[in-house]
Amino acid sequence: MTVPHPAIAHLNRHRLPDAHRLMKSSSFFAFLLLGLLLAPAAAAQPQIDGEPKARRGTFAVTNVRIETVSSGVIESGTIVIENDLIVAIGANVTIPPGAEIIDGAGQTAYPGMIDSGTRLGLVEVGSDPRTIDFREVGDVTPHVEALTAINPNSVAIPVTRVSGVTTVISAPTGGLFPGKAALVNLHGYTPEQMSVGGVQLMTLTFPTSARRGRFDQRSEEDVKKAYDEAIQKLDGIWEDAKLYARIDSAYRANPDAGRRPEYNPEMTAMLPVVRGQMPLLVTVEAAKDITAAIAWVKKQRVARPVFSGVAEGWRVADELAEAGIPCIVGPMLSTPTRDADRYDKAYANIGLLHKAGVKVAIQTGDAENVRNLPFNAGFAATYGMGREEALRAVTLAPAEIFGVADQLGSLEVGKKANLFIANGDPFETKTKITKVFIDGYDIPLENRQTRLYEEFLERTPGLEKHPKAPEVAAPTG
Repeated sequence: MTVPHPAIAHLNRHRLPDAHRLMKSSSFFAFLLLGLLLAPAAAAQPQIDGEPKARRGTFAVTNVRIETVSSGVIESGTIVIENDLIVAIGANVTIPPGAEIIDGAGQTAYPGMIDSGTRLGLVEVGSDPRTIDFREVGDVTPHVEALTAINPNSVAIPVTRVSGVTTVISAPTGGLFPGKAALVNLHGYTPEQMSVGGVQLMTLTFPTSARRGRFDQRSEEDVKKAYDEAIQKLDGIWEDAKLYARIDSAYRANPDAGRRPEYNPEMTAMLPVVRGQMPLLVTVEAAKDITAAIAWVKKQRVARPVFSGVAEGWRVADELAEAGIPCIVGPMLSTPTRDADRYDKAYANIGLLHKAGVKVAIQTGDAENVRNLPFNAGFAATYGMGREEALRAVTLAPAEIFGVADQLGSLEVGKKANLFIANGDPFETKTKITKVFIDGYDIPLENRQTRLYEEFLERTPGLEKHPKAPEVAAPTG
């Protein structure tokens, strides 16, 4: 018989009873219902009749301009794709027998873009709570995993892919520790198939020292008291997690000692973070809070911090650079945080951080409009970052931050075939994406919006105009 470690009892104060947690979990019931509905057709993804499917094979994209991101530009070359990998790239490439040739003349190939912060797949209709699954009950839910809740059949995913976005971070929000974000490709029958290398990040919403908005009528003393209490709570949770890790390590080193810790899902979920095996994604916006967050991760010796949001990062760019903390910045398409700031500070923020020496990537923070990631990057490029670095901020830089630069982010032999072909600059609205490959799959460029466009472009004959309304006699008397 094993006896719970006596020091573990107070760690359970963050736990909800198992039955209560399941009753409160929208994920549990949503996926139970989804499983029942889809059980007869579990082997096949829902598909509209006549709609083409993604397919793998051997493809050779020829005569195409190639922006590798990592090794400059090849003005006219060939990319050979076999199954999920790029197997050859360059100006003088032998095309394998039987390869399907795609003529890329007059077009450019780019690495698939990565949005480093979204809710894609976790919400379908923002006004309908039944379709929202990016927030769970409770302030401390690190055991919640976004990957389990992602809907591979979300209508927003095909809409996003046609803009050249092939990979995203999908993250939970709300609460102090909302749960684990996941890095996913935008193609797959199941969330597990979409997962990129099993990459997950623990999310932390850092306490804010500011008011919640213009309608926050609390006194300065109350605001400060609430902030101090939030920091104290954060410190307590982190210390508990480190204690749990020490107890767990001691038991694993000597399981015969009979001191097995009681299972605690919240603290178990924190183990990879406190041990430095998983990044901690810290959402923080105001300059004062960013400075406090830098001090906090140093004090707690967080091994792999990544800051997200950082709307006022430009104010403390040198501090962030000195700390060596990478930043996920955005959305770009927003307004200044302070009325006295220039109108373009939100656009220039990421460029100023980059110039200070901070490794940066771009996020939209969206669900329905992740497709606007290229235009976020375009604003960053125009307002000081430059096009080359802006392209890197949505390709190779996030791949480096998330530890998958050996797979994604640039066009190189041996990397995953995540790429797209366009007839111009993807940061310009006039550009058309003509081909998208994800994990080697040739992805059909069809979605709900393209089908609606085609439907109303070629309307059924005889229905182009509304029938003339009957004339109604004017009332008399």
